[in-house]
Formats: sequence, structure tokens, C-alpha cells
Amino acid sequence: MRTWRLPPDIDTDQLAPGHAMKDGRLEVVARHCLEAVRPEFAHRVRAGDVVVAGANFGIGSSREQAAGVLVQLGVAAVIAPSYSGLFFRNAFNVGLLLLTCSRALDIADGVPLNFDARAGKIMLAGGVTLDTDPIPGFLLERIEAGGLLPELRRRFRPETPA
Repeated sequence: MRTWRLPPDIDTDQLAPGHAMKDGRLEVVARHCLEAVRPEFAHRVRAGDVVVAGANFGIGSSREQAAGVLVQLGVAAVIAPSYSGLFFRNAFNVGLLLLTCSRALDIADGVPLNFDARAGKIMLAGGVTLDTDPIPGFLLERIEAGGLLPELRRRFRPETPA
């Protein structure tokens, strides 16, 4: 997993720019994700990469697409000291893992890392480990299901007779 470091106060308009929202298709909006901050991001991010950011990640509007584009691009997780409340809910509902870490900005751009969301640990090279805030089990289950809708489908799918 490679990291993409961003400054604090990344807003929903930077994640899902208004001009791209006119098309309505998430894959089109995703091509413009973070273009004002990291123009290369949407074209170079790879499945499993991790976004590392400063405080207040996802501030701004309630647009669900802001979290959805990161899922569309294959981002494995976002690590930041804090998130907008609306973005936090939207992220878990669309299947995007958010790790809250007070020392997020100790993680450099482009470095490999691993994490264990259940244990609340981020492992960096050289044996450095950072702690994350605990994530409630029901939210981890939602991430494992791929988001709220897949979770509900799985939970309420009628059993088929054998």
C-alpha cells in the first residue's frame, strides 16, 4: 500500500468537484478527484493505496460521492486526525474505511504501510507503529460487507430452500 499525503481541510468539492458532478456517473466524477490539490492523484492512485491527510477531512457538503469516488478509485483507507461528521457517515455507508489517528501527519507521502483496523494499528517501515481510535464492530462489519446496501442485502436476503 502506498500513501498519498494531503493537507488539512480537504473538502467534498476537492474530492468530487461540482463541474464533474453534472455527468452524474461516479466513474466520471472519480477522474477529477483531488485534481485541485494533487492533479496526478486520480490517474496514478492504485487499488489498495491509502490517503493520509490532516484534520477535518471531508468538510463541506453532504455529497455522498465525495467518499464514493475514493472507493471507485480503489483507496483502501483514509487516515486522518479528524473527519467531518457527514463525511464519516457517508464513508462507512459506501464502504470506505476511515482510520482516525492523531499522528497521521507523521506518515510521509509515498511510503508503504500496513494497517490492522480491528487492532487499531498502523505499521510503518522500521517497526514504527501508530495507534488509531477504535472502530465499533458494526462499522467494521459494514466495511467488510462493502457498505450499507450490501450489508442490508446480506442481512435481509431471504434464505433459499435447499
